Amino acid sequence: MVDISISLIATVRVKKGNMEKAIEALKEIVPKIKESEPGCLQYIPHTIKGEENSIIFYEVYADSDALKQHNKNLGRNMAKLDPLLEPGIDAKICHEIV
Repeated sequence: MVDISISLIATVRVKKGNMEKAIEALKEIVPKIKESEPGCLQYIPHTIKGEENSIIFYEVYADSDALKQHNKNLGRNMAKLDPLLEPGIDAKICHEIV
């Protein structure tokens, strides 16, 4: 079986009153992830219309090794964002239908 790209959709909840800080943190974090993880093909956080405290991440990785590398770096990369988030994350790993 060929290891094809893997998409991930993750939703986090931002603590009340911290969305602007979270957005500013992501403006620093996202370029660092893209630069340091060549297997991360897309890493795009989104706010959600009508949900003032949620952020959805759309992520695409070249293969399972790239996703493993991202997960390995996650704690360090998200250190500035983590204190602004509610506990828990809803993450779904998806495989593109081609």
